Amino acid sequence: MLGDDEILTVTLADSAAGLRLDRALAEALPDLSRERLKTLIKGGRVSDASGAVLWDPSAKAAPATLAVRLPAPAPAHNVAQDLDLVISFEDEHLIVVDKPAGMVVHPAAGNLDGTMVNALLHHCAGQLSGVGGVARPGIVHRIDKDTSGLIVAAKHDKAHEGLAKQFAAHSIDRRYLALATGRPIPPNGTVNAALGRSSTNRKKMAVVAEGRGKHAITHYRTIEALKNATLVECRLETGRTHQVRVHMAHIGHPLVGDPVYGRAKKPLSDTLKARNFTRQALHAAHLGFIHPVTGNSIALDSELPADMRELIDELRV
Repeated sequence: MLGDDEILTVTLADSAAGLRLDRALAEALPDLSRERLKTLIKGGRVSDASGAVLWDPSAKAAPATLAVRLPAPAPAHNVAQDLDLVISFEDEHLIVVDKPAGMVVHPAAGNLDGTMVNALLHHCAGQLSGVGGVARPGIVHRIDKDTSGLIVAAKHDKAHEGLAKQFAAHSIDRRYLALATGRPIPPNGTVNAALGRSSTNRKKMAVVAEGRGKHAITHYRTIEALKNATLVECRLETGRTHQVRVHMAHIGHPLVGDPVYGRAKKPLSDTLKARNFTRQALHAAHLGFIHPVTGNSIALDSELPADMRELIDELRV
């Protein structure tokens, strides 16, 4: 850290040679958009190992270790809101919420209130970990707005750090139930494919060459064959943005209802339209971890929400 700045150290691989500097950094730092990196470069916030500032986003990159200085986020003055929460587990150290589809996890542009963070600030009376900063108090991980299911938040920094270590070590047991289009072949398998930002759409993730993105592994197994779809369980060995959605699309079976990574064909699309089912059919159904303070094993399950249950009933063969 330098002042309130966060320093990211990034090593550009041999494959970056000859690329524009902003593109090479975007591939090495998939959580930052190319436009954001271009702004950082022009602002004098990227330097080489000698400390020399690199000012030109279009300059040719070369294999090297660079430093990127991220300015501290402007404080997000989150408001505590009395919103309904389904609590699966809670003690003085942490809380596990069964999040409904449609609820955003933390405030951001376009979703400044009505989020899980707003609800947690009210429910926990402000007693949330500060590790995530004021923008993400207590948040250790996240699930997409339109994905339902279990998510854990920390009430103090010791709990947050203990949980974060387990996520980093990939020892958290996370299992999702999903409706995939078609019939995965083989019916049980593993997708081992690195993920990074799409080169054509920075709002999407994509499978990229190993070394250009983040290592990602998803284990899937068929639970039930349905009409034009399959109920699968996906166990995450890693936890990357949109991992299940991208990995299932990568093997040719995007999730039913996914508006970004797949489009259902008739007659399945007609069923979805009749039911007004417009979200990815994905539910965080199981969460297992070691309690970061007590050392006890915690294993929690969440039932499928009504919209997925009813859709499965209609699709049963």
